[in-house]
Amino acid sequence: MKQAAAGLKRCTLPVSAIAANYANQNGAGAEQDSAQSSKMDKIAGLKEILELDPNNSFARYGLAMELAGSGDTDEALGQFDTLLANDPGYTAGYFMAAQTLATAGRTPEAVARLKSGIESAARSGNRHAASEMQAMLDELDR
Repeated sequence: MKQAAAGLKRCTLPVSAIAANYANQNGAGAEQDSAQSSKMDKIAGLKEILELDPNNSFARYGLAMELAGSGDTDEALGQFDTLLANDPGYTAGYFMAAQTLATAGRTPEAVARLKSGIESAARSGNRHAASEMQAMLDELDR
């Protein structure tokens, strides 16, 4: 166990980098303003993490997903591009970037991203991800 832990890089994050949505929102009745504020706090927290560690693939993927979910397609795609340039083996990035592109009506770009993702999944032996991306590719190619 010590050998596995020895290869891990320890990172200390400021409290402000912890996403606000982990705080208790007093049940399911949280107001829309609170939800929007929480989303913005989450984006700000992820950006702060990336300032400390620009190569943090998990945080970059999370930021791209939050931006895509808030409708900021161009910025989300920029984050996906950075993620995949820094970590070409982050297979989920291809799939979610393709979904973001498809939602924006940019089908040819989504197809290209899926093809790259399928290649990445094949290199890593991730048959499940390859299968999901192939299904989406088949759907877009109709």
